[in-house]
Amino acid sequence: MRALRIHFTGEDFARVRFAPRAAPLQELHAALTTAVAPRTGPLFAPWRGRVLRSLPAAAGPLADLVPVGRPPSFLDVLGDTLADGFGLIRATGPGLVRSELERVYGAVPAPRWIRGLHAGDETAWRTVRHAQLAAYETVLAPVWSVVQDLHREEFTRYALAVAEHGVAAALIGLAPGSRLHGGVWEWPGAAPARDVRLDGRGLVLLPTFHHPSGPLLQDAPGRPAVLTYPAGPGLPPAAGGAAVPAEALAAVLGRTRLEALCLLAEPHTTTSLARALRVSNATASSHAAALRSAGMARTTRTGRSVTHERTALGTLVAGGGGPR
Repeated sequence: MRALRIHFTGEDFARVRFAPRAAPLQELHAALTTAVAPRTGPLFAPWRGRVLRSLPAAAGPLADLVPVGRPPSFLDVLGDTLADGFGLIRATGPGLVRSELERVYGAVPAPRWIRGLHAGDETAWRTVRHAQLAAYETVLAPVWSVVQDLHREEFTRYALAVAEHGVAAALIGLAPGSRLHGGVWEWPGAAPARDVRLDGRGLVLLPTFHHPSGPLLQDAPGRPAVLTYPAGPGLPPAAGGAAVPAEALAAVLGRTRLEALCLLAEPHTTTSLARALRVSNATASSHAAALRSAGMARTTRTGRSVTHERTALGTLVAGGGGPR
């Protein structure tokens, strides 16, 4: 049976982390992988047709980078912005660029500009950047705010699952049908079948909302492995089609707890938080404790006074929202 098997050490479990923000180039590559897949399922088929019809000629060089369906590893980066992503790709060592292009093309003759990329030609690198930008503007720019909202919701869901059930259960929850035993996380049916040993490098989890049929794994030597896994509602994101972020978060946290998270942009005592939420002190304390256990709030005590305040994680989850 085909399967992806990720081998953890104890150190790796301590180094599992969730990408705090969506990565535009990684999401773009997931979307393009889905767009050119021969079978994508009925839900993605209309989206796939629209994408392939609308891609501009300027994006064409990206197809040259994937002649047999598996792109060079140096394209998979986690930059928070397009500029960050482009910078990380361009910073790839020339040895890795050459070896990956040789792996991708093998004995197949490469286009002239790919040969220039292999030689480190700056014009060829500009071709990559212009092609990615053209594809992003067509495929992702219209729905990028939706992707960011969905990522924040998935981030929150994972943080709460870890706080309540632990890392192992949270990992299994990301992939229905997967299992974790003997330090090995196994995804049945994943293609290609492979065994990946983390050996202390750790693992970064990144949800994608454009690739519905299995994990994409980036396994660069000397770096944490990056697992891009399918998430979201099962449909490609559509501009204007997502729920209001607050509604999505309320479905995960509960409306009162979300309101507490927003209020804690400023320090509150248990009493002042209860007054603002219009609940009892005990209920307010319970909400603060739940947020604290998920790493989204901190509590400090000075004498008999207890003060609650949002953490950086809480601010990220709330999207910067303050008291309302």
